[in-house]
Amino acid sequence: MYTDNAYWHNTRLDFKDRKHPLFVGSCGTYHLFTHPKLPTHRPRGRLDFQLLYIASGKAHFYFNGVEQIVSAGNMVLYRPKEEQRYYYYGVDRTEVYWVHFTGSSVTNILRQYGFKDNEHVIHTGTSLDYKRIFLQMIQELKLCRPDYEEVLVYYLRLLFIMIHRLDQKGPRKKSQFLMDEMDAAVKFFHENYHRPISIQEYASKHGMSISWFIRSFKDYTGSTPAQYILSLRISNAQSLLENTSYNVTEIASIVGYDNPLYFSRIFKKQSGMSPSEFRKQLRE
Repeated sequence: MYTDNAYWHNTRLDFKDRKHPLFVGSCGTYHLFTHPKLPTHRPRGRLDFQLLYIASGKAHFYFNGVEQIVSAGNMVLYRPKEEQRYYYYGVDRTEVYWVHFTGSSVTNILRQYGFKDNEHVIHTGTSLDYKRIFLQMIQELKLCRPDYEEVLVYYLRLLFIMIHRLDQKGPRKKSQFLMDEMDAAVKFFHENYHRPISIQEYASKHGMSISWFIRSFKDYTGSTPAQYILSLRISNAQSLLENTSYNVTEIASIVGYDNPLYFSRIFKKQSGMSPSEFRKQLRE
């Protein structure tokens, strides 16, 4: 299991903030590989709000005692003092990102961005932009650089804006068929990004024209299939550079590149530095 999280002033205690309209208290990510089960049950909920993004796999949530399986491409919103009960399973290879936030005007801010008062599950589609925002929040909360609290609120509002835009003219207005097809494609790419993937072959196998598939996928995720696969490879390479001792050649092979020099060029183009420089910066 891979986990990465950060807490304001390193405290895991939840709290209610009344001094700021919006305030981020903690954020993090879990990614289950072989860990069999990760349960969470807070019968009395928390004092703050929580937003969870299911990036891949699925999670089992209980709302008012009724189980609801939430798949990748959805977010879940909990409000203060609501019972929180949910489970992740290794067999589902669940990847989830979360943020806890509080403040004196949170309810009105959520309404401003189109969140319904009694809504728990929000269909957002799967986008690497969501993942980047969560990772940036984790980094800011870890480093605590000047004005980091304002930066955290900026990233959270950016996430709200993306969800609101999607609600106005995005996938939630499109057909269920399109959403199911794009969710299936996202799942396939997450499970097979380390292997050679033919976009044309995938589209043909699923009865779609290549042009329709590329256009629909970009509308749904904000990236073309090729860009999405590339971002998956680079993102996972960055995680391996940060959390393992594998060398660059081994990491290149793990994420789907036979040629480590080509991998290093692609990595530098996407990240702004070579894999070795990226690892060195993390250690410093």
